[in-house]
Amino acid sequence: MRRAPTGQVHIGNLRAAIFNWLFTRHEGGEFLLRIEDTDRERSTPEAVQTVLSAMEWLGLTTDGETLYQSTRREAHLAAAEQLLKSGHAYKLDKGGTGKGEAVLFKMPGTDMAFRDLIKGDLHKAAENLQDFVIVRSDGNPVFHLANVVDDIYMGITHIIRGDDHVENTYRHVAMFQALGAPVPLYAHLPMIVNAQGKPYSKRDGAAFVGEFKENGYEADALFNYLALLGWSPGDDREVMSREELTAAFTLDRVQSRAAQFDFKKVRMDECGVPQKLPADVYRQRFKQKLEQAGLWSADFTEAYLNAVCELMRERVKNWSEVAPQAGYFFTEHYPFDEKAVHKRLAKEGVRELLDALRDAFAALPSFDATSTEAALRAVADVRGINAAELIHPLRVAATGLAGGPSLFHLLDVLGRDRVLERLGRPIPS
Repeated sequence: MRRAPTGQVHIGNLRAAIFNWLFTRHEGGEFLLRIEDTDRERSTPEAVQTVLSAMEWLGLTTDGETLYQSTRREAHLAAAEQLLKSGHAYKLDKGGTGKGEAVLFKMPGTDMAFRDLIKGDLHKAAENLQDFVIVRSDGNPVFHLANVVDDIYMGITHIIRGDDHVENTYRHVAMFQALGAPVPLYAHLPMIVNAQGKPYSKRDGAAFVGEFKENGYEADALFNYLALLGWSPGDDREVMSREELTAAFTLDRVQSRAAQFDFKKVRMDECGVPQKLPADVYRQRFKQKLEQAGLWSADFTEAYLNAVCELMRERVKNWSEVAPQAGYFFTEHYPFDEKAVHKRLAKEGVRELLDALRDAFAALPSFDATSTEAALRAVADVRGINAAELIHPLRVAATGLAGGPSLFHLLDVLGRDRVLERLGRPIPS
């Protein structure tokens, strides 16, 4: 993944990164990150951090250390000298400005062709292949030279990038050959367009990764949508886990025509994902949200997570609701809804009712949804009150919330010890 940090990360750049990541993970290779920061005016620390933050948010883990291209300037200039000596480059006062000589790469003067892993065989006539600058008159290398030299240095075998780089690829192939290095395999992704078939831009909706994050989109939803934008697993699946995407991803399934970005579909996927996902994918993402909220620990078993997910599947409408609605399953320091405390726990006599429930639950031979409900109703009968007068304060004491999944089933999942401990706590003030 090569990224020039110029302020924001467009969804086109992000999709290219996702395709690179999936391809690398599928093939068992290394996903390397290079920050192309030779343009010091545009490559500010803030711009670089924007790139790194976007990749972290999407979970695009890299292998090895990040290479900053600006640290390789001497190597780039050395390669230019090598090309001058071999006759593959020459100096020229370009434009006759008198400001100094630039170094230009000399194209071979013959027709060129290369096989693109997505677009197939591509050709270009010699008369359309012009010489180009590789070192400016001020002595600074341009990105063509820097990219090829660093690709050689990093041992890059595959380059997956947008099809706006096809023209550059002819130049780069010629430079690889002139430097006596193996030419990587290239795959050029189709552009992302709007409903009118024009390049997708900010006018069509959120176009930069930061906008999606700020607007409350989930990283997994955007990752899933972009992975399927211009690529297909060969069936009608619209929601796949990263493991499924990695296992299925091959470049021969990337389409060569432009991919239409449907902003409304991303929002639909975002809002509807929790209910539509397969059970194993739902659990994976549920757990991920718990981890992000600092609620998951190795003390919890997968069986416990499964039980919680079964209870919460129909209640969690958006992934942002996982921690607020299910946090009490994973911590003893859960927050209390102030209105619920005032309405259900702060009333006179509630402390005595909770103690009675605690004693009844402690005496049960078995602790499950059926037995706890029967015990609660027995306590209500003895006291001559409606069961609801016990159900509501019990829920708030055990979860901190006024609503939630089936009370007696969530007590079953929490377990007797945790429920008894919670019922014995002082009523929050």
